[in-house]
Amino acid sequence: MTRSLRMSAFALLMGTGAALAQQADISIGMVLEPPNLDPTGGAAAAIDEVVYANVFEGLTRFAPDGSIVPALARSWEISEDGLTYVFTLAEGVTFHDGTAMTAEDVVFSLDRARAEDSTNAQKPLFAGIDTVEAVDDTTVRVTLTDPDGAFLFKMAWGDAVIVAPESADTNATNPVGTGPFRFSDWVQGDRVELVRNDDYWGEPVALEAATFRFISDPNAAFAALMSGDVDAYPNFPAPETLAQFEADPRFRVVVGSTEGETILAMNNAGEPLNDVRVREAISHAINRQDIIDGAMFGYGTPIGTHFAPHNPDYVDLTANSDHDPERARALLAEAGAEDLTLRLMLPPPSYARRGGEIIAAQLREVGIETEITNMEWADWLERVFRGSDFDLTIVSHTEPFDINIYANPDYYFRYDSPDFQALNAELTVTSDPAARSALLAEMQTTIAEDFANGFLFQLAKTGVANADIEGLWENSPTQANDLTGVRWTR
Repeated sequence: MTRSLRMSAFALLMGTGAALAQQADISIGMVLEPPNLDPTGGAAAAIDEVVYANVFEGLTRFAPDGSIVPALARSWEISEDGLTYVFTLAEGVTFHDGTAMTAEDVVFSLDRARAEDSTNAQKPLFAGIDTVEAVDDTTVRVTLTDPDGAFLFKMAWGDAVIVAPESADTNATNPVGTGPFRFSDWVQGDRVELVRNDDYWGEPVALEAATFRFISDPNAAFAALMSGDVDAYPNFPAPETLAQFEADPRFRVVVGSTEGETILAMNNAGEPLNDVRVREAISHAINRQDIIDGAMFGYGTPIGTHFAPHNPDYVDLTANSDHDPERARALLAEAGAEDLTLRLMLPPPSYARRGGEIIAAQLREVGIETEITNMEWADWLERVFRGSDFDLTIVSHTEPFDINIYANPDYYFRYDSPDFQALNAELTVTSDPAARSALLAEMQTTIAEDFANGFLFQLAKTGVANADIEGLWENSPTQANDLTGVRWTR
């Protein structure tokens, strides 16, 4: 063989090898763009969908099955009285800017989250902390005011990730964490790009780069998957097209569950919704199955309270607010509220926009008119979530185990029940599993019988991905697109 032929054969062999190299980048589709990238300073689920476990890490974290596993804290000891937690941190951890992550950063992060001027969207998670102390660089002692059987669970939330004082103020636009991916770029209105953190302290990830693309239009999302512009859409916004993907061997369709209680939230503080009879009338006007079929194409589980049906402590209270238009009309007459017009504010997700049209028609049947306002996400967060300037709205609460939001009278739907607040306070200091189950049943029943909101359905996780991708979460124990175990099989 001549030298030129040998070189040609070598080039061909090398070219074939390159073609067979395993793909190492991925493009993930998302419906909503996060308003910022700091999980400790924003309530939007889209923040955690980008950064949870990828960029930022907490002391503990949610595993794909919903269990709580070690993260930056590799182990812990709990005192017999349940008041003191001593965490042993992973060694050799650095933030993405090269600074060391030590116990002092844990002290800073938890004290910052629970401070009086904290902007953390889940500040109640930290309310039971009395003191946080750095014993040494890799040991942290957290002392609680009362025993809290859910403390390790609370530390797994995205709102409880560990941040550095040097970068905390700029994490909204330039997130600096300890995770296996580093922030690379954010093209507003289009995408966020991450790259692998080669200095990661833990198990290396398979992917070298990840791009989160924001495509809210269901038709555009379908086209992006079909063309290969997007490799996976973990929360696909067009369930009506899932059958097409199921018939195409290039794709894999995964239907799982989420922590997303989808509710018709009512402003309990303002007239006429401060009258329980009006709230009950609205609840009886709703036909949940029609909403699931019409807005979600059959994907979703009816709920009668704010609790996930897959949780062992769930109580089925759907009969308490069953579809009964006649009962709804009678309650409105009794309340003297037969000529109502209510403002229905709808954020961008298709479950809200489609569901809002269906609910508006159902309310019209019992004599309630609605003025629908379609809002962009940032406007909804500012006006509805922060300002409580609404009568009705539809949103999925995707935070895990979040029934405690009903104990906060300042939360956006302004439900103020001393009885519920007392139950929640008792739950916080209760560790016995049987006692916790009994309290949770009572809490679920209380908000259902107060008709605090219209409880619609548990949001299904309908995902579509390239058939050669493995490791994406099937269920959503928290709002995340965790890429730490994702890889291509080709």
